[in-house]
Amino acid sequence: MPVLHSTKRTTVLRAPTADREGIGEFEYTDRYSVFHYGPMPDAIPGKSEAACRMAVFNFQLLEAAGVPTHFLRQSAPNRIQFTLARLPETLDHPLTPERGNYLLPLQVLFRNELPPGNSVHRRLASGDLRPVDLGLDAVPAVGERPPRPTIEYATTREPVNRFLTPADAQLLSGLDDRLFGALSETTTAVNTVLSDHAAAVGINHCDGKTEFLVTGNQDLLLDSPGTPDESRLMFDGVHCGKQILRDWYVRSGNEVPVGQLLADGVPRHQWPRPAPLPPAFVSVMSDLYRALCERWTGERHWNAPDLATATRAVRALTEE
Repeated sequence: MPVLHSTKRTTVLRAPTADREGIGEFEYTDRYSVFHYGPMPDAIPGKSEAACRMAVFNFQLLEAAGVPTHFLRQSAPNRIQFTLARLPETLDHPLTPERGNYLLPLQVLFRNELPPGNSVHRRLASGDLRPVDLGLDAVPAVGERPPRPTIEYATTREPVNRFLTPADAQLLSGLDDRLFGALSETTTAVNTVLSDHAAAVGINHCDGKTEFLVTGNQDLLLDSPGTPDESRLMFDGVHCGKQILRDWYVRSGNEVPVGQLLADGVPRHQWPRPAPLPPAFVSVMSDLYRALCERWTGERHWNAPDLATATRAVRALTEE
């Protein structure tokens, strides 16, 4: 199993077994990741608490709408406790629901809009994806809103996630037809709840993803809510998340070619160190994450600018 490099830290408080779910604790950090590199050089002050508070809000919102989640409680401003499941030992022989308490090595992606920066247009241009694969009749324009949300599947426990056909996704998940069907049905429900809330606070919920664990009772529990790390959120045409940072790396010629490094077999410890962000980006992004959290949750925790002011600062910085 590859070593994964996350911007969250996980502590096992009670280990899961085949007969009983465990308890874990997530510590959200101020780090971010782009290009599947893992944590980048800079920290964004306030990102951890903003993301955690949005996650808690979303878990509570979803559970009130009847979506079961793995959330147990918020244990600190930037930490949550959650139901912990086992990890499959190998992707070649995934666990099955009958064995119980395991995390699916799979994510379900949904798209409501196709703004600049999404992967769909790149994959359509390369031939890796066809419009019919998304239920579309033709190649969509950048910024287009499909007539209905599209759903795709991808791996999660690989150095670079791969998109999967529904058949391959079901095989990888080890789920029967009933539970695999429930993946897309629950994802649709999650998308509806989060998108409705986003619209109510003036934010576009362009796309996102869900991940799940399977309990010993063969039920699905959601373990991924719509924070800026999981969802593409936009306000007044401005990205409210790490797409801003990804775009800077690409425009400045500092993109890290992770895919090529992996294809060439370069050990991770020999990868080039990413360039640090220009200092102005750190303070602007710090304000943006805090402003987004306060707009999303309706709670004031910082002396942050409002979201309109924060996104104007992003626009001014990125259009220089």
